[in-house]
Amino acid sequence: MSTPLEQQTDEREALQSIYEGDTNFKEVDSVTFQYKYGEEDSYKSFLVELKWGENYPDEAPTINMNTFYNRNLLPAVKEEIQTALNTEAAQWLGCGMTYTLFECLKDNLEQLTAAQPESAPTIVAVDEGVGALKISDPSADADAKKKEPKKEHLTKAQKRRQWERTDHKGDRERGWDWVDLVKHLSQTGGKHDDAPTAAEIAASNAPALHPLNN
Repeated sequence: MSTPLEQQTDEREALQSIYEGDTNFKEVDSVTFQYKYGEEDSYKSFLVELKWGENYPDEAPTINMNTFYNRNLLPAVKEEIQTALNTEAAQWLGCGMTYTLFECLKDNLEQLTAAQPESAPTIVAVDEGVGALKISDPSADADAKKKEPKKEHLTKAQKRRQWERTDHKGDRERGWDWVDLVKHLSQTGGKHDDAPTAAEIAASNAPALHPLNN
């Protein structure tokens, strides 16, 4: 009776012969084998990895469904595939079963991946700031615009006069708002015609002179 190691050697050679030219099959090392199912770009595609222990095939191989290739596979689908492989492996203990395990999945591929979506689900991100949105009132906005002071529109001549009053840097010169005294007096009529002059005031306040009696 052959030992597990001898059985592994024979089975390895058989696998290499059977899967020669099959790009879905890969021999990772002398005791680890992978098989890929489905189209490369399909969201339902997955990869099964089987690793022989020292006592294989007297014990079932280790089944790995957590490779990076299966990153998009739903946990429930992974569990479904692993359960199917464990059930099949239990029937073939003591015999080379790697080929049998790989092939049994091909017959039930559609059923095993029924829960897996055809494409990646669309995730809609909800902005946390949506609750802080302000609903504007058109009538209120219109009233606010009416209350805004209207800007004074100056003619070119008015703008030029304003500019001449400044130091040409935007700052007004000292005394720009002082009143022109001469201009002010001319506009207000100067002094009143009936107002007494300084000479008249002085004469009225002078003492009266009387002739001396000899």
